[in-house]
Amino acid sequence: MNDQNNKILIVDDDEHILLSLRVLLEPEFGEILCLKDPNQIPLILKDYHVDIILLDMNYTQGETSGKEGIKWLKEILNIDPDINVLLITAYGDLNIAVNALKYGAIDFIVKPWNNEKLVATINAILQYSLNKREVKKLKSKQRALITAFETEVPEIIGTSAVMKDLFKLIDKVAPADANVLIQGENGTGKELFARAIHKRSQRSENPFINVDLGALTETLFESEMFGHKKGAFTDAKEDRIGRFEAGSGGTIFLDEIANLPLAQQSKLLSVIQNREVFPVGSNKAVKIDVRLICGTNVSLKELVANNMFRQDLIYRINTVEINIPALRERIEDIPLLANHFIEKYCKKYRRTIIKLPEYVVRKLQKYHWPGNVRELQHSIERAIILTSDNIFKSSDFDFLEGKEFNQNPFENYNLEDLEKWATTNCLKKHSGNVSRAAKELGLTRGALYRRIEKYGI
Repeated sequence: MNDQNNKILIVDDDEHILLSLRVLLEPEFGEILCLKDPNQIPLILKDYHVDIILLDMNYTQGETSGKEGIKWLKEILNIDPDINVLLITAYGDLNIAVNALKYGAIDFIVKPWNNEKLVATINAILQYSLNKREVKKLKSKQRALITAFETEVPEIIGTSAVMKDLFKLIDKVAPADANVLIQGENGTGKELFARAIHKRSQRSENPFINVDLGALTETLFESEMFGHKKGAFTDAKEDRIGRFEAGSGGTIFLDEIANLPLAQQSKLLSVIQNREVFPVGSNKAVKIDVRLICGTNVSLKELVANNMFRQDLIYRINTVEINIPALRERIEDIPLLANHFIEKYCKKYRRTIIKLPEYVVRKLQKYHWPGNVRELQHSIERAIILTSDNIFKSSDFDFLEGKEFNQNPFENYNLEDLEKWATTNCLKKHSGNVSRAAKELGLTRGALYRRIEKYGI
């Protein structure tokens, strides 16, 4: 297995042994490191990723017990349990070497060794090590992908003109493999549009990884995004690949990019430019191939002006900009969205489909929806839970901010709309007291009850 990226460390107090092994192994493998003093082993392992260590059993003159070799074997595996240690022993110390295997050595060689057999042994160890790393990497990637896919992904719904234009733009952008910046208020569905771009791209068969940067602390950012090696910090109990490596070949969606501190912005810029990451605790780069989509609900240009965002990073992430409209800018989609959520939550709560009358739709269309589609979704779910009827009434949505319905709620002066508005708000004013509301409206109780029934209040 001739791989010039392999690193082999030879530890022996005999300079002739070190020279002989270097001459033999250097043409066959990658970098060969040699040490006479085993006390330097921890320093080497701190600075280098070593694949195999050839470790002598004795270092003190006259010592033949092999205790020194076992001591350093344990120390090496304590530093990195994945390192393969190949013991070097004299023929007369075979029993000691065999006994040392139970402490974690992978094999031993006997002086004088057979050159061809030694090269074959090292090749076999390297192949075993590679297979073990691949299995570990696949398991780590599987865990990362399970986390990425555990959330439900709803579909994008909309037939308004602004949404049709947006769908056309996505169809153009998706195959281009360019980085995309999606801008929109909270609740407009930035992640859904990012997934739509991924689904229509040439990377659609590979992972889509969603990362909410607003939920990552500064200390977790590097570990989550770049991965870490075992022992890199207190809770790093095993190697873990980061989101970039897990998503390699696919798409990474970085939501709330504006929340990323300047120090992390610099590291992200380096990753985009060099297309590689360095796991925490490692000096070995991992190549990545991802398409980057970022989301924000604030103006990045304003942040740049206030020295809170790097301008050079903006140039890297916004090859194409997509702006998602607020729900109040596409009110013609509200009936379609509302009925979609009614069907979804009636099924979830085992209810027959609750009808949505036109006058309730008009009420929903007059609301400002600061939380956008997400707020509409939650409002429909809450109304379904609380109502016992098979048809919605205006009062089922009174928990929404009332001021949008109390002030200038009409585009025209249709008498029925005015009468319904006056009836609704007068009842609300008097906390549902029909007698007081009727008196203020100049109606009898019976006349007010007929209007309540007529308008489904």
